[in-house]
Amino acid sequence: MGDFNVRLANSEKEIKNFTKNLLKDVQAFEKMLEEDRFEKGVYKIGAEQEFCLVDQNYKPFPVNLEVLEEAKMDNLSPELAKFNLETNASPRDFTGNALSEMEKEIFQDLEKVRKIVQKKGGDLILTGILPTIRKFDIGRDNITPFERYYALMDALKAMRGEEFLINIYGIDELNIRLDSGMIEAANTGFQVHLQVDADKFVKKYNIAQAIAGPVLATAVNAPLLFGKRLWRETRIALFQQAIDTRVSTEHIREHHPRVTFGTGWIKDSVMDLFKEDILRYRVLLGADINEDSLEMVKRGETPSLKALTVHNSTIYRWNRPVYGISPNGKPHLRIEARMFPAGPTILDEMANTAFWLGLMEGYCKRLDDVTQLMNFDDAKDNFYAAARSGMTKQFTWFNKKKYSLRDLVVKELLPVAREGLKLRKMKSEDIDKYLGIIEERVNIGQNGSSWILDTFKEFQDKASKEEILSLITESAIENQKKEIPVHKWNIPDLNALPHWRPSDLLVEEVMQTDILSVQPNDILEFVADMMNWAKLRYVPVENEKGDFVGLVTSRGLLRILRKMNEDTGLKDLKVKDIMIEKPLTVAPDQKVEEAMEIMDKHKIGSLPVIQNNKLIGMLTEADFFHLSKRLFKRFK
Repeated sequence: MGDFNVRLANSEKEIKNFTKNLLKDVQAFEKMLEEDRFEKGVYKIGAEQEFCLVDQNYKPFPVNLEVLEEAKMDNLSPELAKFNLETNASPRDFTGNALSEMEKEIFQDLEKVRKIVQKKGGDLILTGILPTIRKFDIGRDNITPFERYYALMDALKAMRGEEFLINIYGIDELNIRLDSGMIEAANTGFQVHLQVDADKFVKKYNIAQAIAGPVLATAVNAPLLFGKRLWRETRIALFQQAIDTRVSTEHIREHHPRVTFGTGWIKDSVMDLFKEDILRYRVLLGADINEDSLEMVKRGETPSLKALTVHNSTIYRWNRPVYGISPNGKPHLRIEARMFPAGPTILDEMANTAFWLGLMEGYCKRLDDVTQLMNFDDAKDNFYAAARSGMTKQFTWFNKKKYSLRDLVVKELLPVAREGLKLRKMKSEDIDKYLGIIEERVNIGQNGSSWILDTFKEFQDKASKEEILSLITESAIENQKKEIPVHKWNIPDLNALPHWRPSDLLVEEVMQTDILSVQPNDILEFVADMMNWAKLRYVPVENEKGDFVGLVTSRGLLRILRKMNEDTGLKDLKVKDIMIEKPLTVAPDQKVEEAMEIMDKHKIGSLPVIQNNKLIGMLTEADFFHLSKRLFKRFK
């Protein structure tokens, strides 16, 4: 859980004081390392489970504070958006039945929360990115009202400027401009924590970097955003761009994003990471510091290092170093694996966890130094390629050997993971269960992302995009409740979507976004041919600045033709001569039902969808025809 007692560091004096405390924390940290004060020989694991709240239509349900109030769970905390929550699994010794006990604890916690949400008319889902999330949902109104979250959004905006551009390319393309970094709330993950000895931190951290790519490839579960098919784990790209404080320049100077895989292997100690983060990234948040960390260390006390931990919380390494204090008062170090998406089930998450933990321990036992076997650039390339391509990626492994994911996992990684879990004396039934899921997943070739994309492909010509996204979400929830691992999920039945209510749809969920348009000075012959070739009845008109200025209809074009003879033709007329200059329009966040009433009342067949004078979509009578067709099939 993050520290909520922070604020935007927006004055020179405050930044100066915070920076002084930050540097003092570094000195205190180094002194504790030199004096060997860190807890050692203790092997603890933990996890953070993020999840989404959805309403009866499987859309974001902004009731997290109400749920928090009713649940009264110490390990439940809010997240950035009002439709997200997080539960923390208790730290436990990494041995015996720790994994199955963690699975049981998380399941019980989520069931308690689920019952509360269901009473309010919704449910919860584990998913890397909620398929049904809309641009409308990631506005500032949906920020959980805590100063930390407002401070973070304000700090990002202050450093980045007014525009947040998101550009992600996959099967489809997403290219949008936002007014804040709130889109980060579309991501939900499952973070795994492993306590490590200070003198083994470098070795284990480098192993974590080396294995990140193939481990992620098996676990991807976030291929969709706003109905666009992007990366197999779109969270990786989205998180980096949402939290990015860099601005475009005309130079090629290197600037690093705050969400990062890193720049190279670490060599000396954990301080390599903390110092690099202080050098590369400016202070975003401030906090009241009520301790002199260096003096505390000199007195033999353990400081909280609040300035360092607050700054560290604004740097999002996919393998992040974490400083903590154990119940016995001793400081300790953890590695937090942040690459895993939430879901598809708790069982799948625990399989991912077992795989990662087993590899961490197995390679620590087998290898002296992973950096002698692997180039850092290959580890980094493996990671981002896994996020883009999932299980279809070929990986560069030790000594430059090339592997398919299946061969790498089955022949190389699973034996090491099994050995690592045995070293920790994990329960044999748990080892077989969790690593068996990983093996079946790669043998069958189905993880969360491939199931989602296969379902999308199955129905893309049979149903509206909104209906498909709702079906994916509803089916995932039902499979999660039954704890069916994702490699056993079937393509769902489109007609078995029980709670889908099209009357509650928003315009942006139904509108067409692949739109042909013309400009006012285009010749009418061009428009006539366009409408004929593409079988269009309505063509929007945009000026050179991209502003929406009118609409050409087939009926208007016919009226002009009736007044002309064959000799005159269309060659002397332009679009501006016949377009409707102020047609009726709708906004993307209006309900579809309202749009239907407008079209019925005014006897029109289309409505341009406008936001800030820009055309973002078209709603036509054909869209309602297809919607009605699906409803007739559902209820016949």
